[in-house]
Amino acid sequence: MGCGAGGSCTPRPPIRQQQAPETRVVAVVFLGLLLDLLAFTLLLPLLPGLLESHGRAHDPLYGSWQRGVDWFAAAIGMPAEKRYNSVLFGGLIGSVFSLLQFLSAPLTGALSDCLGRRPGMLLSLAGVATSYAVWAASKSFAAFLASRVIGGISKGNVSLCTAIVADLGSPSARSKGMAVIGVAFSLGFTLGPTLGAFLPSETVPWLALLFAVSDLLFIWCFLPETLPPEKRVRWEPDSARAERGGDAHHVSQLQVLGGQAAPSWCPDALESTAPPGTPWSPDPPALLGPCKVQGPSRFVRPTPRPPSRPSVLSPAGALRSPVQKGTVMGTLRSLGALARAVGPVVAASAYWLAGARVCYTVCAALFLLPFSILRTLSPPARTLKAE
Repeated sequence: MGCGAGGSCTPRPPIRQQQAPETRVVAVVFLGLLLDLLAFTLLLPLLPGLLESHGRAHDPLYGSWQRGVDWFAAAIGMPAEKRYNSVLFGGLIGSVFSLLQFLSAPLTGALSDCLGRRPGMLLSLAGVATSYAVWAASKSFAAFLASRVIGGISKGNVSLCTAIVADLGSPSARSKGMAVIGVAFSLGFTLGPTLGAFLPSETVPWLALLFAVSDLLFIWCFLPETLPPEKRVRWEPDSARAERGGDAHHVSQLQVLGGQAAPSWCPDALESTAPPGTPWSPDPPALLGPCKVQGPSRFVRPTPRPPSRPSVLSPAGALRSPVQKGTVMGTLRSLGALARAVGPVVAASAYWLAGARVCYTVCAALFLLPFSILRTLSPPARTLKAE
């Protein structure tokens, strides 16, 4: 309280503990997520050639997986052509990766609600870096598959990024953070495959490892803790299940129905070719996301557009309850991963069994369902901050 010359005293506002600048947190999340996505997408143009090399080496584990792919291809009536087989095999590995992410993402989010965002993020990034180290040192299909398993289990850092942004106190900072997450996905899925396509195949695993280790060190040095101890919760599965109800359930439906089942295994994606040296060429099917890099014996399988859209994550970040946002974000990410695991299988089956027109028409119709779900969302309750 300060007193003037006339003896009158004016009250001063209470001194509050300064939190980490929100702009800094958003910047750290953006750069860290960009490094992670660059490392993740470097593999995409190498996957067909990598699988073919294991096939030429007569790897026994690869042979057993190939027999399973052949059985599935025969069941859906897919022609026995090399280019279709490579895409189908690569899609199978991608589905396994997404299925593991489906199982681990909620656990990672719940762990961050108990221990804090920073320990959960560092643990996830350490697992991701380990997966790239195994890939760089792998000589067999079993070692490569082990690297994908480790990476799928450890890939909880994306949902933690959204939970960190949701922890921010300012609504404008949360909106900005969700927007830059979408920007990081766009940049990562654009620059990463380009680098992977034009670099020597022996260099790519080590570059991915460099990106992952740099991301781990960057987060270790610059990411502050955004979940203070007084806001952390105990491991309570019942309350976590209740928290995942209501609005979070509707938002999760948006992520599953909003195009995650785009037919990334369908062969029409392979038909739009570009001359060597052309970095990107748009695919005709509007449902598909980033297009492929065409080069000597390499291509990038078109992938569905990144699931971490601000339109999906912003409502989740404004949930009424201040606790267990890590669990909510992990559940959303988990359901998106489940759609990426199951959707390509269903779409590929529909393509060969019912035809391309039916497949793409149904997938286009699925994009209209989120509009009806958005109508059922109630606006988040506005609360006044205690002065």
